[in-house]
Amino acid sequence: MGWKLVGTFPKIDKCVVIVAPHTSNLDFFLGLLIRRVMNEEFNFVGKRSLFKWPYGWYFRWMGGMPVDRTKNNNFVTACADLIQKVDKIHLTLAPEGTRKKVTQWKTGFYYIAKEADVPIVLVAFDYGNKQVKVSEAHSTSESIENDFQKYKAFYEGTSGRIKNNFTTPSL
Repeated sequence: MGWKLVGTFPKIDKCVVIVAPHTSNLDFFLGLLIRRVMNEEFNFVGKRSLFKWPYGWYFRWMGGMPVDRTKNNNFVTACADLIQKVDKIHLTLAPEGTRKKVTQWKTGFYYIAKEADVPIVLVAFDYGNKQVKVSEAHSTSESIENDFQKYKAFYEGTSGRIKNNFTTPSL
């Protein structure tokens, strides 16, 4: 299809993987192709109701894991606990939290990684250059601002399928 994979996925058992830009439903299918090419398992979380009959088996087979997203449950802690309970997980999240244009990324992925004490791997779906870029593993530091500067540098020049719906990360 003319796409190029730039970088290799780190050989680690546990991490939070952020994938951006997320501007189209087609990103999901590109992700499925990439995971096959990379021969890696990636996981995602979804609301518990998605994992009920009749589709629950499919979402689990695809690497999905149910999480309680009710108002009284802390999503960051629930995800960090999930990471701690398993031997291997590459928890994939879209930091924009939507396919629409946002001016700031959600920081939940950062705090999940920090609380679970796992690194973050950055993945860019760059439609403009037809590249999927993969970073090295980044540990969180004591400065979220400094960490986000690294993320911003990685995603600089990347364009999503819907070009106007992506901005590089900021707090």
